[in-house]
Amino acid sequence: MKKLILYLILVCAAVSFIYPFLWMAYISVESVGDSGAAGFLSSFLTLGNYKAVFREIPIGRALLNSAVVALSTTASVLFFSSLVGYALAKLRFSGRETVFLIVLLTMMIPGQLTLIPLYTLIVKLGWTDSYAGLVAPWMISAMGILIFRQTFISIPNDLIEAARMEGCGELRILTSIFWPLSKPAMVTVGIITFMNSWNEVLWPMMVVRRQEMMTMPQMITTFSVGGQSGGELGVEMAASMLLIIPILAAYTFFQKYFIEGIASTGIKG
Repeated sequence: MKKLILYLILVCAAVSFIYPFLWMAYISVESVGDSGAAGFLSSFLTLGNYKAVFREIPIGRALLNSAVVALSTTASVLFFSSLVGYALAKLRFSGRETVFLIVLLTMMIPGQLTLIPLYTLIVKLGWTDSYAGLVAPWMISAMGILIFRQTFISIPNDLIEAARMEGCGELRILTSIFWPLSKPAMVTVGIITFMNSWNEVLWPMMVVRRQEMMTMPQMITTFSVGGQSGGELGVEMAASMLLIIPILAAYTFFQKYFIEGIASTGIKG
């Protein structure tokens, strides 16, 4: 009876989480006149809402921009954060613990406080309306450093000594030994970084003005709020579905490694 009650609670929780996504997907394929009016009982489904999105805005270009920005940010975070994590976990140097403490302190600073100085810097560098302006401020992550450090600490030092005896440098040790042994951590940092970059709206709204450089969230926000959708709920939901599909696909594919990475580093929530 206890297990039955527990499973019922879990099922209810799962339904409460998945219902908004199912509703959004269904509304996105309803006919224009029926959107949101009949719930799941509409008898006429269509792809007209998706066609309207592609017709009204350059969603393909926005998708390309988001892919370039998210993938570039993810790759740079994986590389630079793992470098710092390796140094803090395995190298001995003066002030190492102080550096780690500073990294932790930066995680306590609200991101909104850094937007103005970051924007001022990007303007002075002339990187507005460019990929550099969208990627450069987020090329390293304190959270990524923490996850990599916690993961690398558990790797035996004997592997490092053996690699050094074979003539490997520190960068070769990181890429050839630590990366393959840290796939869950790599996937965890990669997915979190990709999701944050893909869903970011505020920063692109600050540094991008030209439509051809807009990312997907920025384009869809402008599309919905700016009135291009004509107030049609189905069209707005179709645009939102195009935004979340890549995230759902990435998480579904790497779900196993993601959970392992969170569990191995001891980070919850």
